[in-house]
Amino acid sequence: MRIIGRLLLALALLLGLAAPAWAAEPKRQVIIDDEGFAIPHLMLLEDPRVEVLGITSVSGNVWANRATAMALRGLELTGHESVPVAQGATFPLLNSEARTERWEALYGKLVWKGAFMKQWAEPTAQSTPPYHGPFDPVDLPWGNAKLKALSEPAAQFLIRMVRAHPHSVTIIASGPLTNLALAQRLDPEFAGLVKELVIMGGSLAPRQVLEGRSAADFAREFVNTPRREFNIRFDPEAASMVAHAPWAKVTIVPADPSTATQLSPALLERLAKAARPAVAAMLRRMEPGFPMWDEIAVAVWLDPSIVTKSEHLWYDFDVQFGPGYGDMLTWHEVYRPGLDEGQADVVLAVDVPRMEALMAKALGER
Repeated sequence: MRIIGRLLLALALLLGLAAPAWAAEPKRQVIIDDEGFAIPHLMLLEDPRVEVLGITSVSGNVWANRATAMALRGLELTGHESVPVAQGATFPLLNSEARTERWEALYGKLVWKGAFMKQWAEPTAQSTPPYHGPFDPVDLPWGNAKLKALSEPAAQFLIRMVRAHPHSVTIIASGPLTNLALAQRLDPEFAGLVKELVIMGGSLAPRQVLEGRSAADFAREFVNTPRREFNIRFDPEAASMVAHAPWAKVTIVPADPSTATQLSPALLERLAKAARPAVAAMLRRMEPGFPMWDEIAVAVWLDPSIVTKSEHLWYDFDVQFGPGYGDMLTWHEVYRPGLDEGQADVVLAVDVPRMEALMAKALGER
């Protein structure tokens, strides 16, 4: 997309036409901290207004080595080989598979456990992902990348990029926050040098909005556990450390707006028709039926006007190994404890048709 953009700009200049508006504006710099490669990555990589400085992987939905392999192969298949990938934390700071199983024995089953997942607690419309160990060899079904990750750990890469571009870089964190916590501990000035942190994580009080089996599969957990969300629950200690860091600006996209969204077959096909052939081929391999958690986070950063409801809240996360382990804690200012907890703009609802149009436009729809 960047090559096409440069060719169009050169052609416009040769013909004496006005340059497109985006050509005169500096690109928005972003680092994607996540556990894989999917539509949100493509939205940012394909947008000519955005410069993706790198992708940092972390264990969450899958182990970090698998997330790294997925990112490298995704970049290779879509022609973005110049974007560096740094592998991040394999394990949460304290949580583990054994601790998670012990917690479930005490307090009940989790709906989704990511890399720890062996089976659903009850039948779902979504497929059961294959179980892997943290150091198992990776053999991707769509082929393995020839590209290699940096030798530099993700936390150090994050620090280096932020110091090279102070107050200019947004970090979009769509997985557990382990890498960010490690970076902040290595460099206490790290958070203060970031322009904005966008977190997909946490939960306030989501409710089912859409009808149908797929939508209900993910909305059902919030009836009894409205404050629990996977990205935070996977590494609550890291999330709490991030909440106490001195970020200049934080936007949190919790689970709440996701229950009004779904990656339907029709939307996947719309995106595929909008995209370049290499991107379209990847989109057509994706499994439909999931809420669009990470897509919302990217869309809100690309166009904040799609937000229809938000609140400015003070926040932290429960790190006590009890029934609320990993739950999101929030306060309005007058009620906060005043223990250096974070403050953020928390997105509660978005205009879904506009978000879907934005997704398609980012991938090339005209």
